[in-house]
Amino acid sequence: MITFEGVEGSGKTTQMARLQRHLQRTGHRVERTEEPDGTKLGRAIRRLLERPEIAPLTEVFLFMAARQQHVAEKIAPWLRRGAIVLSDRYTDATVAYQGYGRGIDPAVIRELNLRATGGVLPDLTLLFDVRPEEGFKRIGRRRLDRFEREALAFHRRVRRGYLEILRAEPKRVRLVRAGRDAAAVERDVCGIVDEFLGLREPRDGRRAAGEERHEASLRGTPRVRA
Repeated sequence: MITFEGVEGSGKTTQMARLQRHLQRTGHRVERTEEPDGTKLGRAIRRLLERPEIAPLTEVFLFMAARQQHVAEKIAPWLRRGAIVLSDRYTDATVAYQGYGRGIDPAVIRELNLRATGGVLPDLTLLFDVRPEEGFKRIGRRRLDRFEREALAFHRRVRRGYLEILRAEPKRVRLVRAGRDAAAVERDVCGIVDEFLGLREPRDGRRAAGEERHEASLRGTPRVRA
């Protein structure tokens, strides 16, 4: 299972579609989904989440309900049939958005994630990193949902939350420098995934150094206690 995470406007949805085509060309069975919209129940929950009066902890429980149904109805059966599952957002999104963004204890969210997923967790997570200011420029004029309408400070906390997850789990979470040409990002994404699946030799030193420079630039990012 490969999950795609990042702040708004990071381009992860576009890159997930490109990776799906790449993997299908190499003969893999691929199933693509998203949260919370991956099931009929999840889409109904998405509509509830647009209500302005919903409290932060209520958001958490709604996302967990959508996630449990998502795993039971779609993700677990696909994995049992041998598919590679690509999901646009999953467990890390709740830690970043409701934990760091809203201030709910991340430890509580992680425990609920384990229960909601039944232990069906990502094997690889691609974190598309871009400054929120840049992300919103890329979104353009489309209609924004309730989370996208939050203040810039909220989205900065979300980004910092994602970077904390990266620091804590560097083997599972791989950083993708998202603020670049889509074709360049696609090459990096396909390279990371091919290497993970054993389809490609480990990256050459030049590419690895580029990623290391980006990670080094993030070390000065202030840590946030949720």
